[in-house]
Amino acid sequence: MSRKRRVFEIDMPDEPAAEPPADFPAGKDEREQRRGPMATAISETAESTRDRARLEAQIRAENDALAQEHVRLKRAGLITDMIPLDAIDTRKLIRDRAPGADYELAELVESIRDIGLSNPIRVEPAGDGRYELIQGWRRLSAYRQLLEETGDAETWGRIPAGIAARGDELESLYRRMVDENLVRKDISFAEMAQLALHYAMDPMTEEHDPEKAVAILFKSAGYQKRSYIRSFIRLMEGLGETLMYAPEIPRALGLALSQRLDEVPGTAAAIRAELKDWDTRSIKDELDILRRYAGQGGDEGAAKPAPRAHAPTVPAGKARTTFQIERPQGSAKCTAANGRLEIRLPRDFTAVDRRRLEAAVRAMLESLD
Repeated sequence: MSRKRRVFEIDMPDEPAAEPPADFPAGKDEREQRRGPMATAISETAESTRDRARLEAQIRAENDALAQEHVRLKRAGLITDMIPLDAIDTRKLIRDRAPGADYELAELVESIRDIGLSNPIRVEPAGDGRYELIQGWRRLSAYRQLLEETGDAETWGRIPAGIAARGDELESLYRRMVDENLVRKDISFAEMAQLALHYAMDPMTEEHDPEKAVAILFKSAGYQKRSYIRSFIRLMEGLGETLMYAPEIPRALGLALSQRLDEVPGTAAAIRAELKDWDTRSIKDELDILRRYAGQGGDEGAAKPAPRAHAPTVPAGKARTTFQIERPQGSAKCTAANGRLEIRLPRDFTAVDRRRLEAAVRAMLESLD
């Protein structure tokens, strides 16, 4: 007996589709919802690595831009720092100015002492924590003098310095030094000639003819001025080491004397002979001799010695005075005699800058007048 299957039809009411749970991740399909913890961690790590790479690339770009800007500022001398005096060398350029007494250094020292340094010096890195001076010899000398006078290393042991990038050509450095000096109204033709001689003497420069060096160093000067400087070069070559007051030589006298040196052989030797061992001569004494040999006074070219000021006769029994002064370096033994003053001290005076030494001796002699 067979059984009949009964089928019942049931009408089910229509219901709206179920909303996903509130915590269902937006935008993720069912497959993503079913990912395990490991897959999720890998995905998050990859995304974090991409973000870190983007951030590192951005930081590198910013650092490159900062480095380029730092180099630009260094080349312009706009990076300034406090540099220890004993870390600054002065060998790259042969002196900013001609040798001789610097009468304004004392004024600069007092100005810096009172109001500080208004214009930093300029240096470039030399390696091993050292720097090479390329501008500001007098300012550096003033700081060194203040440090020696006061012993205050905290105040005067370091100097504000613009740090320039290495690589500037030596010719450009000399030009800057010369132009800085030309701004000063008191620089003489003898000093300008000596600068050209120093440039030609420098083994690192390409031009070793001082007269051709004038065209390089004094490019901004007029033709006539460069011609005067070349005339003074001949004068300084013949008498530079003999003269004590070369910066005091007027232009007309220097030109006339330079011409006489060319026209009359032996003139330079005769002048050197007259000035030899005459360490007590004044500016007037020296200029009078030069004028006589230049034909501007007295017997032209005469080899007779110029009249010298004689010291008054010292009474018998007082021909020599001796005394001692205690100094940090030891006992300074002083001997004063007719025409001679001697100081003996266990100290290397050749290590003292010539300008400072001359200024100190000059101040001492002036105080005795």
